Amino acid sequence: MSAFILDNYLAIVSLLFFVSCAVFSLLINKVLIRYTPNLGLQNSGNLSAIRWASTTKPSVGGITFYLVFLIAAASHSIFFDSSEKLLNLNQIGLLIVAALSFLLGLADDTYNTKPILKLITQATIALVLIATGIHIQIFDHKLINYAITLIWVVGIMNSINMLDNMDGITSIVSVFILFNALVVMFSFGSIDSMYLMVTIGVFASLIGFLRFNWHPSKIYMGDTGSQFLGVFLAIIGIKYFWNDVDSVVGVSVSKQILLVALGFILPIVDTTVVVINRLARGQSPFVGGKDHTTHSLAHLGLSDRQVAYTFIIISLISTSLIIIIRYSIDVWAHYYTFIFAGYILSVMAAFFYTTKHKLHEQKVNTSVQKELKTTEQ
Repeated sequence: MSAFILDNYLAIVSLLFFVSCAVFSLLINKVLIRYTPNLGLQNSGNLSAIRWASTTKPSVGGITFYLVFLIAAASHSIFFDSSEKLLNLNQIGLLIVAALSFLLGLADDTYNTKPILKLITQATIALVLIATGIHIQIFDHKLINYAITLIWVVGIMNSINMLDNMDGITSIVSVFILFNALVVMFSFGSIDSMYLMVTIGVFASLIGFLRFNWHPSKIYMGDTGSQFLGVFLAIIGIKYFWNDVDSVVGVSVSKQILLVALGFILPIVDTTVVVINRLARGQSPFVGGKDHTTHSLAHLGLSDRQVAYTFIIISLISTSLIIIIRYSIDVWAHYYTFIFAGYILSVMAAFFYTTKHKLHEQKVNTSVQKELKTTEQ
């Protein structure tokens, strides 16, 4: 028995920790729903123009994510070698930006902070990551890597935040991104135990939260949750999708970019489609609205749950492709680039087409006109 435990120690610890965090998340969210019904209420004011549902619900789910993250970060040294008890600069950077993003979201939920302040804070978070060694490393020139890292971190933080507009969507997307990260993580020869624990912890906390965030939801994650998730997913994306031991110039760069696009396919597609459509309408891409890919599917007649199932199906396909890339393809060839890029472009084209449907455009235009009238008044 002891030999079995030693041989499978990593798998056993991972499974037990996952179950513990998922149960903890379930209990904490249940307590938050019951005893803090008026804390962080949404929708009110301009938030109704962003979120699909019109009902008012507490937006405190993000508290659970951050709490489980801290527990995971603190407990990794309990389960693994004592030599890893001292945090390295990389791990310190992770803790700093996690705290900053949580506080940014908390301030936004409480005071509805101005977009410029959020942007400055997000850029600061990206710079802290770069300074602590967490940055994209697939190109020869450091400045190019740093610039892409800055755009990536700010972009994903805003993308995850904007995608939190319908019950369960951001939770589903985040769950699959973290699952994909674990798939990639276990394909490596060595695993950073702290990153393993925090990834499992946040993954499990999302599973527990999704029980109450699935339509019809009882709780939202709020900006506290979406801002924290945004930076955490951006970091995981850098470490386990952008960067790799075989990330060298040439065709392998395209492999890493495709891994990123597959892992983050729904946030990337949603943000790209929304930005293009808003710029085409002469509208700012930095304000909320009901013109996301989720809304376009709903305008075409899908229920909230059907939209969620659509996102799950796309995520499952993307996960399958990531598993194929990591475990079945030993030598990357150019034709793989075209095959996987073809899938990604097909998904983007399909979603872009739904936003161009007449019924969707009519409802978006009506929504925009109402917002303009409200602003003028």
